[in-house]
Amino acid sequence: MAEKEASSVGKGESTVPQSARRALAAPSADTHRVLPDRLSFTPLDSNSDRSVQPFPRSPKLQRKIAIIAPPSQEQLSRHLDELQLERSKTEAHIESLKKRKSDLSRSSEVMKQQVRECFESLRSVLKQDEQAVLDSLELDLRQTRTRLDQVLKDWKQHQDQVGKNISCTQRALSTEEDDKKAHSEALSPKKPDAAENKIRLNKERFEKLLKTLSSISKQLRAQLQRKTLLLDANPMMIDRHTCNSQITVTSEGRGLSFSGPAHSAPEHPLQFDKVCCAIGSSPLGAPQSYWEVDVRCSSAWAVGVAYASLERKGRDKGAKLGRNRNSWCVELRNGHLSAWHNDRHVACQGVGQMPLGKVGVWVNYDKGQLVFYDADNMSVMQRFSAAVTPVFDRAYHQFTEPLYPAVRFLKPHESQIWPSHLELCHLNSQ
Repeated sequence: MAEKEASSVGKGESTVPQSARRALAAPSADTHRVLPDRLSFTPLDSNSDRSVQPFPRSPKLQRKIAIIAPPSQEQLSRHLDELQLERSKTEAHIESLKKRKSDLSRSSEVMKQQVRECFESLRSVLKQDEQAVLDSLELDLRQTRTRLDQVLKDWKQHQDQVGKNISCTQRALSTEEDDKKAHSEALSPKKPDAAENKIRLNKERFEKLLKTLSSISKQLRAQLQRKTLLLDANPMMIDRHTCNSQITVTSEGRGLSFSGPAHSAPEHPLQFDKVCCAIGSSPLGAPQSYWEVDVRCSSAWAVGVAYASLERKGRDKGAKLGRNRNSWCVELRNGHLSAWHNDRHVACQGVGQMPLGKVGVWVNYDKGQLVFYDADNMSVMQRFSAAVTPVFDRAYHQFTEPLYPAVRFLKPHESQIWPSHLELCHLNSQ
């Protein structure tokens, strides 16, 4: 068998041409030169001068390449044009800012002049009224002095008559005239008239005037303070979906009335189901906000602010204004006015004897302040502040959530009737 294979191999070799056998046996020098060319990689880009970049270069690598490779003249020219354009834009913007700055100064001067004119008008009115009051007092003085002058004239005439009688009596004594004749010429004594005591300045009228001026001064001071707060006035409306079923809201969304028995309307997820409370329809968006609530038609109420996270279901403290960390309020109950937060309270100070007419509420988000005012005289009832909190927790006056206006009807004393109406005042028209 091996002999057959050998013979076949021998026969195969005999069939291969002699030139081919020489080529296979010993490759030539040309073969060594051509073979590497055939085995070399063909570039992906036809332009053999540019290297292949399979991934985008990082900005750091691009900066390094830019530093290493100097920019061309074309690149420098283009970069110069960009810089000059940027300089032109910057100069134009600077000029615009300078113009705005000068315009601000002019606008401020115009506003200041208008304010001066308004206060000058107020001073003019006050000056005129002051002069009118002084003229009235001067007229009263002249009339009183005229009456006194007339009485004084009568007494002087009487004094002169008494003097004459004295002279006559002395002459009679010196000449030893008849005593009967001298006695007949005697003058009857003059008694002060009761009307003389009534001749005086009208002090009662003057005291009334002083009280009126004092009241006007307080009201003016309150109105001047209130005018600053009115600059932060925002329209407030009640969200009907939050109202307890015993509360009826007017069409404008500002008036709330206690309607007695609960309605049969389906319950809303945001509705207070047990506590007779309601919350505003939108949060306080401005950094400073002020609004007022008319409470004259209520005998027991609570007015304040609350987070939207205030509980709506049940009668627990979490759903009552001022009884949790999510709400602040002042409330009138059994004739006593107090401020509440986090289930702690203090009696409100600086409130007059007269029943409250309006409650003013001012919120400053930036300073973490909440102030309740007696809007009639602008006296501060309670101030919640992150800086000054003698009773309440300080940390929770840095308001962490948007605040909503909130009101609540409270159950009055047995001798009082249920509260009937609360009104969020429309301050824009005042």
